[in-house]
Amino acid sequence: MARMYRIDAEQAARLDWIRAEVEDGSDEHCFEVAAGEGDLIHIRQTDEPEKIVTTTQAKWNAFVLGVRNEEFDHFIEGLGGFEAGPPAPAGPAARTEGPAE
Repeated sequence: MARMYRIDAEQAARLDWIRAEVEDGSDEHCFEVAAGEGDLIHIRQTDEPEKIVTTTQAKWNAFVLGVRNEEFDHFIEGLGGFEAGPPAPAGPAARTEGPAE
């Protein structure tokens, strides 16, 4: 059974959130990610910072590698301004490292 992880506003405020850059430079609807205790990764949007999704480092790594390998490109086909790049290299060089804690 999957375990549910929750953090409160005070805990979230202590995290070092990394914000994805948006093309127009606005702060609206930005995606933010922060490493939490142990192997937890927290994800939120700036327009609803109280809604936080939590996952594990292993699952986050799998997602990032999937993005790099264009496994999710079908979700954005037909959007203006999108151009597929080369897939990430396979093997150990393609692995993302966990946060330094």
